[in-house]
Amino acid sequence: MLLKVGELAQRAGLTVRTLHHYDAIGLLTPSGRSESGYRLYGQADVQRLHAIQTMRQMGLALNDITHLLEGDSVAPERIIGQQIRALDQQIAQATELRGRLTMLHDGLMAGAEPDMGNWLEALALMTTYGKYFSSAELKQIFSSWNLIEADWLIVKDLVQSAMDRQLPPDTPEVQALAYRWMGLMLHWMGGDLDLLERWGHMFRTEPSTQGRNHAPAGEMIEYIETAIKLRMALLEKYLTHDDLRTLGHVPHTDWAALEADVQQLLARAVPHQHPDAAAAALRWGALFDTLTRSSPELRQKLLTASASEPLLQAGSPLSAPVRSYLQAALAHAATANGSTEARPSAQG
Repeated sequence: MLLKVGELAQRAGLTVRTLHHYDAIGLLTPSGRSESGYRLYGQADVQRLHAIQTMRQMGLALNDITHLLEGDSVAPERIIGQQIRALDQQIAQATELRGRLTMLHDGLMAGAEPDMGNWLEALALMTTYGKYFSSAELKQIFSSWNLIEADWLIVKDLVQSAMDRQLPPDTPEVQALAYRWMGLMLHWMGGDLDLLERWGHMFRTEPSTQGRNHAPAGEMIEYIETAIKLRMALLEKYLTHDDLRTLGHVPHTDWAALEADVQQLLARAVPHQHPDAAAAALRWGALFDTLTRSSPELRQKLLTASASEPLLQAGSPLSAPVRSYLQAALAHAATANGSTEARPSAQG
């Protein structure tokens, strides 16, 4: 199979001008020419292009790449090995790109030769990521993935279940998932809203990034973003972007454990004055302090938003009976300690 320069550029996510430049400087000379004089690229050329782009993403200049690739044709094992080593230095968690390369590398070690489509797919994915993020940003994103991976896989399945049951975005169950999804995404991006918005834009506009390596498909993104937009429209009435960046992350397992423990207290009819109730209230306060990073101003904004917006309450990680019980226990503890401040409420 031979590709014309336009076909190669389109499939690799590059420009024709770039390929012409590579040809002009002797970095990537096509294997053949058509009868009409058009450049024709074969599999060896695509393999070499993959090596070039690999080293470009590592920050090497074209002159340096030319010297490294002088001599015999580049073995595909070397190309893939270089890419994996470069990614291993930059990211802690495998991405779709690394997973693809690892598969190719393993296939080579087993004696299987990747076809042109394999090389082109990996090239296109590298180019797509590079359109939206710098190498440093990609390193941050991929190295932080392990912070949310376990919970993310659970949330993704729960969202799919809600979609299958055709639950509207404003139902309490979907709003709770939207709250959880938002928290995970912000935690993943280190509170960087700009980074998160660009990541979301990439997934919305680049079909090649969807549905790969646990990534959500376009339909799921649209569904959960509809629910999130409902929450964001309400939150932005009370919180600034700086407030949202400030928010800390409380793992869902911590909320779930508190919910389960308080449900047991309710089932046993343990009074608000009991030490077990006071202990649960203190746990609640500690989780809320983590969420607000112990900022009284941010805490008050969240409480005001929750008290004013039923939809925000619907997405709370704690049920209404549990929140009411904890609020009463916290109020009693504050009175007993001579304090007038009863802290968390509806949102947490």
